[in-house]
Amino acid sequence: MADGKVSLPYSQFLGYEKGEDGLPRIVESEALIVRMIFRLFVEGKTPSAIAKQLASQGIPSPAGKKTWQVATIKSILGNEKYKGDALLQKKFTIDFLTKKRKANEGEVPQYYVQNSHPAIIDPDEFDSVQAEIEQRKGLGRPSGCGSPFSAKIVCVDCGGFYGSKVWGSNTKYRRVIWRCNEKYKGDKKCETPHVTENDLKQRFLAAFNTLMGGREELLTNCRLAQQVLCDCLEIDAELAELRQEIEVVTELSRKAIYESAMIAVSHDEWSERNNSYLERYRKATERVAEIEKLRRERQNKLLMLGGFVRGIESCALVLEEFDEKLWAVAVNKVIVMVGGRAVLEFKDETEFKA
Repeated sequence: MADGKVSLPYSQFLGYEKGEDGLPRIVESEALIVRMIFRLFVEGKTPSAIAKQLASQGIPSPAGKKTWQVATIKSILGNEKYKGDALLQKKFTIDFLTKKRKANEGEVPQYYVQNSHPAIIDPDEFDSVQAEIEQRKGLGRPSGCGSPFSAKIVCVDCGGFYGSKVWGSNTKYRRVIWRCNEKYKGDKKCETPHVTENDLKQRFLAAFNTLMGGREELLTNCRLAQQVLCDCLEIDAELAELRQEIEVVTELSRKAIYESAMIAVSHDEWSERNNSYLERYRKATERVAEIEKLRRERQNKLLMLGGFVRGIESCALVLEEFDEKLWAVAVNKVIVMVGGRAVLEFKDETEFKA
C-alpha cells in the first residue's frame, strides 16, 4: 500500500475489472451505470430515488441483485476510486484468525494515491458531487424525494421547505402541487400560496434568460469570486501554527508525565500544570475544527461556482426548454413570497424577482 499498489474487490465493484497489468481497467458497460448514478444525483435526485429508478429499469446491482440498496448508491457517489484516485487501508484486519475487520480510525497508516488508474468520473464532477452531498446534509434534505425541486423551494413566512402534494389523486383532475410543509403545523397558518412545477419551470426560464443577457460580465464576476475562494494562504498558515501548537503541547504533556513518574511532585502542582496543557490543547483543537470547517465551506462554494460556470458556458444564449441538470447546478433556492411572487437565487448569489 505504501508503494501505491491499488487493488479492488472486483467481483462486487461496479465499473472496473482487473487488467493484464494488475491495475483496475474500466468496464464500459458498467461505467455507463456509474455515470448515470452521478448524473441523476447532480440533476437533483436522492440516493433513494436513484436506487428505485435503476431497479425499475432492470439494471442489476453490483452484487447481481434486482433491487439496489441506498447504501450502495451512497458508497458509489462517495468513492474516490471513480475519479481515478485511491485511499488505501480504509479498513484493516484486527483478528487474522476470525478475519474480523474494522474501519480505520487512525490505528494504522492510510495512503492516498492520485491518478492511480483510469477515471470513470471527471475529478471536477466528483468533487462537485461531494460538495452537493455536504450541502444536502446541512439542509436536512428528505432522503425519499426524487424531485429536482426538493429542498430548493422555501417559504418566506416560516423559512421551511415546500414539499409535493397530490390533489384529487383518484380523479381525472389529479395534479401535483408544491406547498409549504409547515403551512398547517403551527398556530399561525403560513400565507404563502402553493406553486406548480410548470410555474416553477417558467419562472426559472424567464430568470435564467435574463441572467444570460449579461453572460460575459457574470462569468467574469464568478471567476473573480473563484480566485478569492481559492486563496487559502491565511487559513493554511493558521492551521499549520495550530497543528504545531498541538504537537508542542502533546510533547510537553508527555514530558510532564515522565517527570512525575521519576520525581515526586505534589498533586496540586501536577494538576495545575496538567490542566494548563489540557486547556491549551482544547483551545487549539477547537480552533482547528473551526478553521477546517471554514476551509471546507469555501471549497464547497468554489466547487458549486465551478459547476455554475460550466453550466453557463455550455448552454445556449436563450434557453427554450427547462433543463433539470442546469436547474440543479444553477439554482440555489426559490423563495416564495406571500403575494405569489418568488425570488430565485442563483449559485453566484444573484437574485431575480419573478
